[in-house]
Amino acid sequence: MIAASGRIAPASRLRGAVVLTLLCAIGGWLNAAPAAAAYPERPIRIIVPFPPGGASDVTARMFAEKFSQAWNVNAVVDNRTGATGIIGTDLVAKAAPDGYTLGLVALSFAINPAIHKLPYNSDRDFTFVTITASNPLILVTGNQFAAKSVKEVLELAKAKPDSLTFASSGTGSSPHMSAELFKLMTGVKMTHVPYKGSTAAHPDLIAGRVNVMFDTVIATLPHIKANRLRPLGVTSKTRSAELPDVPPIADTVPGYESTSWGVLMGPAKIPAPVVEKLNRESVRILAQPDIRERLARLGSVPVGNNPDEARKFIHAELEKWTKTVKAAGITSDK
Repeated sequence: MIAASGRIAPASRLRGAVVLTLLCAIGGWLNAAPAAAAYPERPIRIIVPFPPGGASDVTARMFAEKFSQAWNVNAVVDNRTGATGIIGTDLVAKAAPDGYTLGLVALSFAINPAIHKLPYNSDRDFTFVTITASNPLILVTGNQFAAKSVKEVLELAKAKPDSLTFASSGTGSSPHMSAELFKLMTGVKMTHVPYKGSTAAHPDLIAGRVNVMFDTVIATLPHIKANRLRPLGVTSKTRSAELPDVPPIADTVPGYESTSWGVLMGPAKIPAPVVEKLNRESVRILAQPDIRERLARLGSVPVGNNPDEARKFIHAELEKWTKTVKAAGITSDK
């Protein structure tokens, strides 16, 4: 309708705006569809912000191998280490959102925002493709320590606050944060003894110079099988396939769960059809028997969820570890 003044009436302006919005949306979809159909048509880079040989690196190389086979393109792993994963993760955040630069990060991704000032926003600057795998930890002690169960550890810790010591592979690491969550949920007080890596802590743990430690199954399993370390509980809600006789800590501390994990992701605003293609292939890869077997050797349990589930999981992890770090009083200066 045209008003007497010659101006377009409000209702007509509204209809015009709706039509324009729909045309823009359709245009965007039409532009994205051919790109997704052609994707990938050049090499894919998977940035791993940790050194070669670790669980994230090994998992990323599995994906690179399978992407190359499925799509007949070269997929490579690029290790960009430093600053507890921040340097490599920042490269992912600032990459072009076209699906050709991806990243595979771990639990430190959710811990870093609570400890460090970051050059990216962990919740908004990424497209999360899928959670690749979950890695439960295990609470272990040397044979000299009196406690033979999680319940007995709690009893000793409550009887003599701060007298019990726990080792970790470093401040802010998953072993450290698993212990801090344990303290937060039980109210016990224990003294942190950080080491430069898990292997550096094991001799003191075995000798009884430090009481307990949360560590990965893969790192502790040789010592457990040799009866040098005693397993008390796993940090996942279910038992580990490698140690089926060891109960979850959640049996004693209801709701407790602390697992390391991997997430395949890229920068924000990757076109939805490309994300869907990446997710579909990633889930297919994680279901393959050879991949499941290789992950099991790392102490990992394959996940393979959809992008929405992955984003919700990461958001929950960010909230969980921010609360834990705050309660522990951890800062970047410590």
